[in-house]
Amino acid sequence: MLELGTKFLLSYFIGSIMGSLVMGRIRGGVDIRTMGSGNAGGTNALRTQGWMFALGVVIIDVGKGVIGTGLVPGLELPFIGVDPNISRVWLTLSCAAASVIGHVWPMWHQFRGGKGAATLVGTLIVLAPSIIAPVLAVWALVFIFSGYVGLATMTAGVAAPVVLAVTRLPEDQPAFIFCVAMSMYIIFSHRSNIQRMKDGTENRVERAMLLRRRKA
Repeated sequence: MLELGTKFLLSYFIGSIMGSLVMGRIRGGVDIRTMGSGNAGGTNALRTQGWMFALGVVIIDVGKGVIGTGLVPGLELPFIGVDPNISRVWLTLSCAAASVIGHVWPMWHQFRGGKGAATLVGTLIVLAPSIIAPVLAVWALVFIFSGYVGLATMTAGVAAPVVLAVTRLPEDQPAFIFCVAMSMYIIFSHRSNIQRMKDGTENRVERAMLLRRRKA
């Protein structure tokens, strides 16, 4: 259990390094949590700081998921050792979940983070790379037809376990369970977006919509 707990915390700490705040410090102290929607994720970074800033944010946030999932579980830590009673699969999935949790509730930044989507993509790059393309396709379709980034992200999150169930083997059940849990977590982290959509106040990117209304 010591190995599991230590590596879970290490992945959480890595997940807590927010790409938007790292980029903000590089830019001279910009904190996008005080701008736009107040969220520390890539969408708000794009809206408030432009595409180059947002690209840096996404690279860092996706990278956290890759490191937390692909590197941390295999580390040989001093004085910790490898616990033979811990499943390597579930250790990896626990570290993956920890990196996403760290992104949403970052210890280093007053527990005010993003929505977890970019870091979740990073975990899936390691766990199930074959589902990345179809999941991103779902995201793109929902986005261009609705104009809502949050709705597209939640739908893509739900699509991940569905695609995995259709395309993978029965022995991939742990990854399926992880995807189901993370899809629910992504919906939870977007609860404010859901409320704004209900209220009709959610930002909509109309210029990206395929069937947008034309101005008279």
